[in-house]
Amino acid sequence: MLRLVAMVYIIVGSMLAGSFVIAALVLGRMDAMSIAVAAALGALAALPVAWAIASKLNKTIRPA
Repeated sequence: MLRLVAMVYIIVGSMLAGSFVIAALVLGRMDAMSIAVAAALGALAALPVAWAIASKLNKTIRPA
């Protein structure tokens, strides 16, 4: 399960980090600190999302 979470996190983490950075830029936060914080928040937000997606995939792949 942890390997599946890691593989999903690679995709979801980069997607959410990029989305958060784009949101920060749209809001006019052009300084490096705001961009770095947005990327870090996106990466942190991706952890539970990746876990939930991997859990659903695992149940689909390996039904009880």
